[in-house]
Amino acid sequence: MEYYNYIKSLHLIFVITWFAGLFYIPRLFVYQIEAFHKSSPEKEILGKQLRLMAKRLWTIITWPSAILATIFAVWLLILQPQWLQQPWMHVKLTFVLLLYLYQYKTHIYYKQLQNNVVKKSSNFMRLWNEGATFILFAVVFLVILKSAINWVFGVIGIFVLGVLIMLGFKMYKRIREKNPDA
Repeated sequence: MEYYNYIKSLHLIFVITWFAGLFYIPRLFVYQIEAFHKSSPEKEILGKQLRLMAKRLWTIITWPSAILATIFAVWLLILQPQWLQQPWMHVKLTFVLLLYLYQYKTHIYYKQLQNNVVKKSSNFMRLWNEGATFILFAVVFLVILKSAINWVFGVIGIFVLGVLIMLGFKMYKRIREKNPDA
């Protein structure tokens, strides 16, 4: 299995680019929603540019990376089928399923915003932006610790991170209320 490390490297590269897309697309949604509430001609100019940026990110980077990361993951599981017998892998695959559900819901928001349909607030999208972060934390802890039990400590860390993010979000909101250009 001389090529195993190449397959593993490609899997990791596409996981990274997949997450990069998932981290950035909700930020573009925030900007699209905020542009939607501006007056003309700024609304149209920003909206058109942000829709184009979101389309390129979503269709050229995020979706292809998700598909390629999955292809290389399946290939790795074919090469190492014993991983499917390990409890940590079952938990990891559950988180991967959650990641795909997150991406699917993000795709719905993407389609709405591409059609100038704004159903969520920019604050909602700022919070939505953290969904992929929580999944990433859980998966990294699982892969590194390779334990279905010890990952609980990682999840506790995720909740602590969530609390810190919420506090940071509230502080940022206060700063923006005082200075809208921040």
